[in-house]
Amino acid sequence: MLAGLHVKNMALIREAEVEFGPGLNIMTGETGAGKSIVIGSVNIALGTGNFKDYVPEDADYALVELIFTTENPHVLELLKRQDLPCEDQEVILTRRYKGGRSTSKVNGETVPISFVRTLAQELIDIHGQHEHQSLLYAKNHLPILDSFAKEETAPLLQTCRERHRCYQKAKREWEAASASEKDRAKELDFLQYEIQEIQSAALRPGEDEELENSYRVMVNGQKIMETLSETGNLTGVGGYGGVEDEIGRAARTLSSVRGYDSALEELGSTLEDIESLVGEFNRGLTEYMDNLVYDPGELRETQERLDLINGLKSKYGNTIEEILSSCREKEERVEILMNYGEYMAGLRRTLDESTKSLRETAKELSGVRKKAALVLAEKIRAALVDLNFLDVRFEIAFEELPEPGEDGLDAICFEISMNPGLPLRPLGSVASGGELSRIMLAIKAVMADRDHIETLIFDEIDSGISGRTAQKVSEKMAVIAENHQILCITHLAQIAAMADEHFIIEKKPADSKTVTNISILTEEESVAELARILGGAKITDKVMQSAREMKELASRRKKEAICSQ
Repeated sequence: MLAGLHVKNMALIREAEVEFGPGLNIMTGETGAGKSIVIGSVNIALGTGNFKDYVPEDADYALVELIFTTENPHVLELLKRQDLPCEDQEVILTRRYKGGRSTSKVNGETVPISFVRTLAQELIDIHGQHEHQSLLYAKNHLPILDSFAKEETAPLLQTCRERHRCYQKAKREWEAASASEKDRAKELDFLQYEIQEIQSAALRPGEDEELENSYRVMVNGQKIMETLSETGNLTGVGGYGGVEDEIGRAARTLSSVRGYDSALEELGSTLEDIESLVGEFNRGLTEYMDNLVYDPGELRETQERLDLINGLKSKYGNTIEEILSSCREKEERVEILMNYGEYMAGLRRTLDESTKSLRETAKELSGVRKKAALVLAEKIRAALVDLNFLDVRFEIAFEELPEPGEDGLDAICFEISMNPGLPLRPLGSVASGGELSRIMLAIKAVMADRDHIETLIFDEIDSGISGRTAQKVSEKMAVIAENHQILCITHLAQIAAMADEHFIIEKKPADSKTVTNISILTEEESVAELARILGGAKITDKVMQSAREMKELASRRKKEAICSQ
């Protein structure tokens, strides 16, 4: 569950630290007090919000931190895979913003924002103010069904998507290969020309590097010869003067005293080694100069060969190895074109097999979905009855697509009838905003029973409802809160009265500024807040009495609702 929230420098919140409890945590406050800042801060910590929308201009930095305690095995496995520490099953998500950049940490270690989002999906489910409107679109209904039956649908859905990729690949290859005879003949002629061009060059791997080296030597032959001649004069090539002669004279001079000291013997040996190395260098230099012959014809041939190789590189690959590989590929393509009927038959078989396997998987997936849809529809219908839809009917209609897609063959639509005698109609065409809110709550309640996510946040789920319906919604939330932690922002006293923990969000002046504070209410303070919601600007004794009675009634109704489940 979400044990704590720490916020610093977020819009009107200078700094706030809140500890949440299990069960139903209710947050209330005047319009504009900053309730949206709390939800926005949570979204930022979870990696789905943007700091720039909230950080004040005069703030050096901003910080949002969520502290979870969890037994969710999926969360613990994700942490283990990332080699992240996890003591006492505590998960701390921290996001900090400074200097236009944000950083994300999990349990004190920096992680990519993508990992935060992945982890968040296993920790918390947020129902935003307008999320219920997604039910207006039938395309959003299939993911709900697949999530409800994910133990059965997930492996089939993965297989279906893999087979759809294979089918798409086979289809593209078949369509590309279905060219006219004239086009194939043209392609064959061109390929044979290219193969002949490469083969006639008789390329040898590494040949280009050897030629480039030879070319550089020949182009710079005169400069090389002049430099080597000068070097030979200095080192004593030919035995006339130079370094070799001087070192030899020095070695002979030193030899007259080498016997007097072992250190002199060592120096003499070193000098002899130097004389030997210089002599070896001079012999090598002489041999190189003897072989360095400038031949204009050879230079021209080398340049022409390099031009040929570079021309082939510009067409077929950056190296000789790539050119030869390209030639082999072209030869394979020629072989296909020469035996095109057999090739097309193979592609057709592959396409037929991939189509068949995709359709089989899609059919199996559809069968699983239809069984799950009956269960889901009945559970949603029962939840809707609890939410004051008394004569409701709810079904999930299936339509088979012309051909399977990556999600199978099914297009589904939630259908509802809210009054006796009226036919079932698509949800989006008959439900009002308040009805959609309750339907989404019913779906969330059903999904919560199947889900391993421990914390749910409802941001104004009470939109468009009041009276008896609001009471029913509050009872349903109390039931869900028996097995899940719920954080709920509400404007309705009926829902607020059900709180296990009641927090108030309010604006107060501080240092010539207005800031938002979040604080937990005592039992008596909670009654006073209910009275504010009920009575508005003027709170009379009767309003206070009504608030107290509402709190007591909520406690009894909560117990009854939980016991009836």
